[in-house]
Amino acid sequence: MKQMTATGSSVKEAVDSALAELRTTEDRVDVEILDEGRKGFLGFGAKPSIVKVTKKKDLEEETAAYIQNVAAQMGLTVSVDTKRKNRDIYADISGEDIARLIGKRGQTLNALQYLTQVAVNNSAEQVMSVMLDAEGYRERRRETLEQLAERKAEQALVRQQQVKLEPMPSYERKIIHAALQRNRRVETDSAGKDPNRSVVIRPVQ
Repeated sequence: MKQMTATGSSVKEAVDSALAELRTTEDRVDVEILDEGRKGFLGFGAKPSIVKVTKKKDLEEETAAYIQNVAAQMGLTVSVDTKRKNRDIYADISGEDIARLIGKRGQTLNALQYLTQVAVNNSAEQVMSVMLDAEGYRERRRETLEQLAERKAEQALVRQQQVKLEPMPSYERKIIHAALQRNRRVETDSAGKDPNRSVVIRPVQ
């Protein structure tokens, strides 16, 4: 139940009744007073207060539900733990055969992240950023990318020519750039257009 009309001897009583029925708190609902009612005199002429209480959209629940629905279409049953910080929503996915949801080099997970962000922003009042992880994959991928950055930087220095990496999503390119930021012997740049944009590493001349 996402909405209900409730009555009470006062607006507060009516709202409290609706909150109890909806199993939520006042900060998670919108309240519309349909009739403020009146107390009457000596019990005569009293009129109840009437309110309409509507649950606000819970973007965390919506995010989890969308991910579980897509996973179900892939034949997977997953659990989704979400948390929100300002305009960022983080979702950690777990379940059996999670490798299928991650895909080769995280491609399936990245695609799901993009689709989830689009779905969430279709109903959000402000632009939200969605980041998905699956049983610690992102951290493992970060470590892999940092090691790759170091190897490719050495390769560029040995050959004294630029090295172009495989296409990556923007947040993975940022990891490469950050990993080599303190290496004064090389410089990095990005080339191409999404989704085929790549990091280029070249020796500093």
